[in-house]
This record gives sequence, structure tokens and C-alpha cells, in this order.
Amino acid sequence: MAGATPKLIKELREKSGAGMLDCKKALNECDGNIDEAIKYLREAGLAKAAKKSGNVAAEGLITILVNDEHTKATMTEVNSQTDFVAKNDQFINLTKEITAHVQAEGCTESSELLKTTINGTNFEEYLNGKIATIGENIVARKMVTVSTDNGVVNGYVHMGKVGVILAATCADSAKEKTVDLLKKVAMHAASMKPTVISYKDLDAEFIKSENKAIIADIEKENEELVRLGKPLKHIPQFVSKQQLTQEAIATAEKEMKEELIAQGKPEKIIDNIVKGKIGRWIEDNTQLDKANALLSQTYVMDDSMTVEEAIKAVDSSIDIIEYVRFELGEGIEKKEEDFAAEVAAQMGK
Repeated sequence: MAGATPKLIKELREKSGAGMLDCKKALNECDGNIDEAIKYLREAGLAKAAKKSGNVAAEGLITILVNDEHTKATMTEVNSQTDFVAKNDQFINLTKEITAHVQAEGCTESSELLKTTINGTNFEEYLNGKIATIGENIVARKMVTVSTDNGVVNGYVHMGKVGVILAATCADSAKEKTVDLLKKVAMHAASMKPTVISYKDLDAEFIKSENKAIIADIEKENEELVRLGKPLKHIPQFVSKQQLTQEAIATAEKEMKEELIAQGKPEKIIDNIVKGKIGRWIEDNTQLDKANALLSQTYVMDDSMTVEEAIKAVDSSIDIIEYVRFELGEGIEKKEEDFAAEVAAQMGK
């Protein structure tokens, strides 16, 4: 037992990050030799890590690193098994180190990352060492780097659970205010979950499918409103600006004019009334855009304008060209555990 002195245990803990009892055991096994003890812990850790690697890692943290020039931003999702570990300083520091490494190496997926070298060690071996030390399976699951040569990038992470990166082109004179704006728009996107930048990016088949679904939902709501004797909701013909051709708008205007004439409205004010009505008609017929297209959404920082209007209010040269959003655990199937059955199984061993 002479190998593990308090001084050596403290030194080994600082160098390896392993627990006190593991350090004590390693030093005793290696007769107090620090280098041999580190090797012992690494080898033992790899064995532990292999056992833990089958466990579902669905918690964790999303981390963003933006360079000083705001020309490059990297976002990673590093998963742990429990939220408790995700709040641990060791894990937080690990996610920051991985994000910086991803940015430096230009990795775009986990398979690439595992083949890199970090701090002189193969990344997979390095990660397995961290798994053994922290005590849970850890997976660097998602990563992305966004960069620009003629604009700026910025990002925002909400509570480590949702992350957004945005890139925009702009005039050189507008770069500083664009950096600040992108942070605010990223906060908006974290909350409002747009799927694309513009309504022009929406898939035509998706629009067609959602058009039918939205109309069906409103018709169902109207059935209940009829029962309650309340005013019915207007049923839109369309759901996206993609569908609003000049012909469709002209047809709507014509129908409005005919309706106003039938109501006996003076001809000289009809055009002004139609202008207001067509604006509301366009809003009614673009519901899908407001739900999915960032630029069409009502801006959470100022609900009197859309995101697109808020951007142009800052500087007309600003044009958002890239948008990436990560949500922690999205797409992971969490394993449902029967705790009582698990305890019973452990006691039966």
C-alpha cells in the first residue's frame, strides 16, 4: 500500500481527472510510478468505456464557438446519458474543447472526428478516457462549421439545449451592427423554430401537403364554432407566397371589387378598400410561411414587424445566407427503463 501517498494521489488526480479511489488503486498497482499509473488508468478506462458505449446518450450540451473576426462559427452537440453529468464542469469543459477541435480540424461528422489527433492522442482513445473518468457514455454526435469571406457569422445557445448559427452578407460599414443583429435573430430562431430562411426555400410537395392539412384543421375548428354559435374562421385558399401568382392575386382582387360593388360601395373608394383587403388576404394565405420561413415570421423582439423588416431596418445591405439550428437530442430514441425491473435484475445476479 506504500505506493499511494496523499501527495501522489493528488498529483495523479490533477493529471488524469480520475477519481480518488481509482488513483489510489493505480498507484498501488504501479508502486507509486505516476507515468505507469496514468497508463494503468487509461487502459482500465478503455475497458470501462467499452462497456458504457452501448448506453443511450440523449442528454448533453450544444456549444458554439465564434472566432474573433466573426467569420467562422462552429456548433457541436455532445451527448451524455444524464442531465446531471451535462451540468458537470468536466463535461462542460470537454464540450468546449471538442468544439474548438472541430473548428480547427474542419470535421463535419463523427466518423471524421474519431480519426483526428487531439493533444497528441487519437481522438477516439481520448474520448474513451473521458468516458471512463466522467462515468457515462459520451458521444460527439453533431457538428457544423459556417464561414464567410464577405460577411459575418454569429450564433446563440439557449440553456445548452438549442443552438442557432446565422451567416449574412453585408456592406463593410454594416459588419458591426450585423454581428449584433444576427445574435438577436438567432435568439428568435431558437424560440420560433423556423425550418428555412425564406418561403422560397420551402419544398413544393410540403406546401401542397400542408395546404390540405391546414384547411382540414380549420374546417374541423369551424364545426365546433358552429356548435358554440361563434364566428367562423376564414378558410384560406393558399398557405404560402410560393402559391400567390400574379394571376391568383388578380383573381382575388377582382372578387373583392365585385363584392364591394354588390354592397353598393362608392366606386371612388373601392380601390383603397381593396388595397387593405388584399394585404389581409395575403396574410391569411401565407400561414405556412409564418410557421416555417424565418424571414416571414413575426419578430419576437418587435411584433410590429417581420424578421425581414427588422433586418432591413438595421441596414438594407444585410442578407441572411445560411441558417443552422440544433436541438438537443433531436432524432435520438431514448431507451425507456423500467427501474423496478432493472433493480430486480441486478439483485438477481
